[in-house]
Amino acid sequence: MTNEQLLAEIREANLTYLMLAQTLIRQDKAEAVFRLGINEEAADILGSLSAAQVMKLASRNTLLCNFRVDDNLVWSLLTNHNTPSKVGNEATNTLHANILMASRVSEVL
Repeated sequence: MTNEQLLAEIREANLTYLMLAQTLIRQDKAEAVFRLGINEEAADILGSLSAAQVMKLASRNTLLCNFRVDDNLVWSLLTNHNTPSKVGNEATNTLHANILMASRVSEVL
């Protein structure tokens, strides 16, 4: 993949993320804040962007979204790889990972 292809992929991911974020925010702001891992102020800004503003933001060469999964425990729970608790139940591991990620969102808010 060339550098220009990589940058085009980043811009496409930005546009997709911004469009998804706006849709979620406009449907249910509280749920969007939780699912996107953003605060209410950011949700207000994203929800009020015009199409031109979305396109301008999306054209940046820096990825606008980021992973909320930032530690080995959550990655392990989500992938069922080297799970420390060895619960053995994929649904329970996923629930545990979701709880951990949700608690981190509440810390940001």
